[in-house]
Amino acid sequence: MKKWLHEYSRSFSYVGLVVATLLFAGSVSPSLLPRPPVVQGILSGFVLAIGYGIGVLLVLTWRFLQLPIVSDKTKLWGKRVSTVMVGIIAFYFVWSTSDWQNSIRERMDMPPVESAYPITFFTIAILWSWGLVLLARFLLRCNRYLSAKLRRFVPRRIATGISTFIVFLVTIFVANGVVTDGALNLADNFFLQADQMIDEGIERPERSLVCGSPDSLVPWDMIGRKGKTFIAGGPTAESIEAVTGETSLEPVRVYVGMETIDDEVSQAKLALQELIRVGGFDRSILIVATPTGTGWLDPGAVDTVEYLHNGDTATVSIQYSYLPSWITILIDPDRSKRSARALFTTVYDYWKGLPKNGRPKLYLQGLSLGSLGSEDAADLLTIFEDPIHGAVWSGPPFPSQQWKKIVHDRNPGTPEWMPTYRQQRIIRFTAQENHLQIDKPWGAMRNVYIQYASDPMVWFSHDLAWRPPAWLNEPRGPDVSPQLQWYPLVTYLQVAFDLAISTSVPVGHGHNYSPASYIDAWIGVTDPEGWTPEKIALLKETIVPPIDPDP
Repeated sequence: MKKWLHEYSRSFSYVGLVVATLLFAGSVSPSLLPRPPVVQGILSGFVLAIGYGIGVLLVLTWRFLQLPIVSDKTKLWGKRVSTVMVGIIAFYFVWSTSDWQNSIRERMDMPPVESAYPITFFTIAILWSWGLVLLARFLLRCNRYLSAKLRRFVPRRIATGISTFIVFLVTIFVANGVVTDGALNLADNFFLQADQMIDEGIERPERSLVCGSPDSLVPWDMIGRKGKTFIAGGPTAESIEAVTGETSLEPVRVYVGMETIDDEVSQAKLALQELIRVGGFDRSILIVATPTGTGWLDPGAVDTVEYLHNGDTATVSIQYSYLPSWITILIDPDRSKRSARALFTTVYDYWKGLPKNGRPKLYLQGLSLGSLGSEDAADLLTIFEDPIHGAVWSGPPFPSQQWKKIVHDRNPGTPEWMPTYRQQRIIRFTAQENHLQIDKPWGAMRNVYIQYASDPMVWFSHDLAWRPPAWLNEPRGPDVSPQLQWYPLVTYLQVAFDLAISTSVPVGHGHNYSPASYIDAWIGVTDPEGWTPEKIALLKETIVPPIDPDP
């Protein structure tokens, strides 16, 4: 056994282990969000395996190029020195892990990590990376075996090339066709079942002028769980009056689920018919809202505008998916665009045909993938003749080209996480602190982006692998750790892992947008009357809605 362990340990590439250890050390440094020990362990194990593979590839490249081989004596001293240096670096980084994680957690009002945190994640990382390396070695053995068989018929280099290509194709096929598709199908079935569930306490509305009621054009049983929560939730006229002290209306909400009808155009037409039936165009504020990937509409975004306008509002939305946004972005990011465009075009075409002095003000709203779809819904060249009144977009995801261009073209000297754009007459940005400067002149169309500096859904990008991001420049966002440093490839993987846990932090951080931020945005965009600073503060204390665990 001892002999086998010795031989097995010698089978590892020293250069591979050095590179793996250095990348592992970087992986435990802070990123945008605090990571639970299991997530940290999986991330670090993945980075270990990748680092080892890079090290082995460097050695093979060196040999292939026939570069000079150092002497045994030089190699021995080099190993001793590098082992000590790499060991010190790794020890320091692992030792600092808890402090680094707490540097994020304290900015998000989260309790510090437990003392066993380093031991837990380190154990998971070692086991996970070992499994990945074993898998890689198995594929290499398959390659060698196939190459040996082919050498009976073709020269050695041709055999090696053919076997490598075949093993690569089979691996990709299995990974995409079996593992990836299987995981997506599993997720699809899981979230489909979740969408069809009915939360306890949600009952079908009985009032005629409510979407999903017995008189509704939208069947209650086909709205979906998120849609039912949206329709049945939210403030009533009485609860609004209790906060505002003003006479209020019952807010109008219309939602058409994926199972209600076949395609997004038909969904949009049905939503319009239902919106007309329930009197949505008789309200002063009309909002075309695009949900997140799960079909969820953030109560913080919808409830707040209903309070601010004493229920004199109508919100209409259609569902395009039941998968979390970060999964939907990976498999079909344009799905939200098609859905948002269909709904907006349908509603807008009807709205612009109404008398201008007798129709509601028209706004767009979207969070996350909903923001991606919503900002692309309105063709500016089409609406210039009869413009809408504005939009509130929160957590714009990284594939958003409109948002990306605006941020890129921001005014010089303004930080990427809180830019200003030109004269701020059309587009403004805000975050936890109100940056809207509503005393400055606005144009007729007011658009606000809410973005948090700690939101990985906003700040992930592929060039993180080779270039430090501008959002790390000083001054940094209020909930970004001062200990966060950029490392090639490592930071890219860290933020990629942050995507999956982007809603695991308290409201007001990461991808969990606070009602207070929405209140500031809606006040700036819709300019409601009678809201003193005292009443605004009371409203911010009143609205603390639950968050969606998988938006």
